[in-house]
Amino acid sequence: MSTPAGDAGALVGRVVFVTGSTRGIGWASAEAFARAGAGVVLNGRASADALQLRAADLAERFGTRVLTLLGDVADSATVGGFYKRIFGTFGRLDVLVNNAGILRQGLIGAMDDDTIDSLLRTNVAGVIRNLQAGARLIGRNPEGGAIVNLSSIVATQGSPGQSAYAATKAAVIGLTQSAARELAPKRIRVNAVAPGVIDTDMMLALKPEALEKLRGQVGLQRLGTAQDVANVVLFLASDQAAYVTGQVLGVDGGLVL
Repeated sequence: MSTPAGDAGALVGRVVFVTGSTRGIGWASAEAFARAGAGVVLNGRASADALQLRAADLAERFGTRVLTLLGDVADSATVGGFYKRIFGTFGRLDVLVNNAGILRQGLIGAMDDDTIDSLLRTNVAGVIRNLQAGARLIGRNPEGGAIVNLSSIVATQGSPGQSAYAATKAAVIGLTQSAARELAPKRIRVNAVAPGVIDTDMMLALKPEALEKLRGQVGLQRLGTAQDVANVVLFLASDQAAYVTGQVLGVDGGLVL
């Protein structure tokens, strides 16, 4: 079983923005950063109440300062407002976790324009917009900081019915490696995490028989948890990974060997 990551106080004084952080991997990552002492910026686009409940939970359990940002990560004006509020509240940003994403399925020849456009808008344009704005704010720090992008195992392995989704996650890998080269002189490290079969709400889009087939293909013979991924996100954002950039780290339990 996975265990919570992060030594208490390891990230005290730092500020972390996790997009799409009201559930799943995003929420587990936000908890990990709060446990490690960081100030946390939460984001969601559906419910202000859900964000406030999550913020109150983190503040009560970990005594951390929390800012909530309601809005769509793919909307340019909204994203610009996010970083103005982060700077106005904390005066800095040290880590960006580009977690927000959507999963839409469709066989080749049967995907409609809405499926394709929504995937590209959120999973590609949203990540690029936040990386750009986040890098500008992180770049104010003399010591730099870190950006962690969420890709997927399907970016390199593919999956029937997920061609468009896989294409967006492959784009995240290309973005990660290019940005790592460009931002290294500013001491900003950029890495990606590629989860395998993780037990989150996103898996509800899969049919039960497909999910069981995937479980049987995992070397460790279990689905991954959001905490499994959050542990790796925290590592890549921390000083323990101070010499790691431009990497794509799989969290798949041996599904790819």
